[in-house]
Amino acid sequence: MELGNKSIPKLLMQYSIPAIVASVATSLYNIIDSMFIGHGVGPMAIAGLAITFPLMNLVIAFCTLIAVGGATISSIFLGQKNIGRATDVVNNVMVLCLIHSIVFGGLTLLFLDEILTFFGATPETLPYAREFMEVILYGTPISYLFIGLNNIMRATGYPTRAMVSALLSVGVNLILAPIFIFTLEWGIRGAALATVFGQSVACIWVMWHFMSKKSFVHFQRKNRWLTPIIVKRIYAIGMSPFLMNVCACIVVVFINKALLDYGGSIGNLAVGAYGILNRTTMFFVMIVFGVTQGMQPILGFNYGAGQWDRVKKTLMIGIWLGVAITTAGWLITELMPQNISRLFTTDPTLIDIANRGFRIFFIFFPLVGCQIVIQNFFQSVGKPKLSIFLSLTRQLIFLLPFLLIIPRYFGIDGVWASMAASDGIAFFFAVTTLIIVNRKQTKLHRAQQ
Repeated sequence: MELGNKSIPKLLMQYSIPAIVASVATSLYNIIDSMFIGHGVGPMAIAGLAITFPLMNLVIAFCTLIAVGGATISSIFLGQKNIGRATDVVNNVMVLCLIHSIVFGGLTLLFLDEILTFFGATPETLPYAREFMEVILYGTPISYLFIGLNNIMRATGYPTRAMVSALLSVGVNLILAPIFIFTLEWGIRGAALATVFGQSVACIWVMWHFMSKKSFVHFQRKNRWLTPIIVKRIYAIGMSPFLMNVCACIVVVFINKALLDYGGSIGNLAVGAYGILNRTTMFFVMIVFGVTQGMQPILGFNYGAGQWDRVKKTLMIGIWLGVAITTAGWLITELMPQNISRLFTTDPTLIDIANRGFRIFFIFFPLVGCQIVIQNFFQSVGKPKLSIFLSLTRQLIFLLPFLLIIPRYFGIDGVWASMAASDGIAFFFAVTTLIIVNRKQTKLHRAQQ
């Protein structure tokens, strides 16, 4: 009831703050984990970790395909007061998470070396990348269940519990990582093991929530576990974040190859520098994602209930918050790039490459927050085609041609400039698309009154 009646700012605080806390905790873990690897294993391990980014994006892609689609339609069903269908979604998400994790994880393990080499691993970085990904892939069933069901938990009215599960994962991770890396000297494999152990603890917490009859939506044997119409809707809505992560995978492959090609003798270190930039970027992007995760149940419920004015108000507040977050990120990276780089490594060459990257790559970063919020808005209200279009513009349609052309003339600087230019153009397309859709939707809403 409160999703349809309570003040939008209060609802955003109620739902977004827990999601932001969870996102910040996860981002901080990724940063600290990279710091442990950089200082405990070495600069080449940072480069090896960066090589795993495209494969990690694929791992996440097959999970978010289910998690985001399931969360969106469960909140829409609740807006339509169809609790039985919302419960069916939980059951379907659990089965699909297990199927995806076993099929994807198993196939990837069979061809792991070939995949990592294709993604840009060199003889120097391949051992580190392989050690890390082997552990992560064995843990995919746990990871998928945790992420998939945690999204449903948040969407069905339990944002604080969803935050607690994320904090459990991060907390266990941060305790075990230094023990495994420094004390037991397990290297980069120890970092991956800490990740899987942390997600295991969080997964137990999430499963307990959905097995409890006190939870508003929970597992019920009488409900269907694989429903064709629900599976179809999950895939349709989840296709946007899925393609976004697949695009990110493709893009990172091109970025890594461009850095290796144009970096010459410092190619591996340039890839490591991109790893530092990527971790820093994702810290602020994940905060914006926390805002969009908080917006999702509010948008989905009110869109399902036909309350377009509340939908628009939620969106506008979300856009301002997104822009404020990425603007803060731009200011920090512009004012203290060297301080950030030194958190990850003491290698002077790696620090210099990363500093230069921060100056160029973050030029249009303040606009990224707006683009992310708009893209996730279309996803939350069940318009996956528009969300897919916007994700493709930022990560594929513009960036890939830039990466093929600009570095030829400007080398490594051209790689950073390509990413900045695609961010600026994607912002323009996102705002234009939103204006057109808003006009059509407002006219339709007035005609129905």
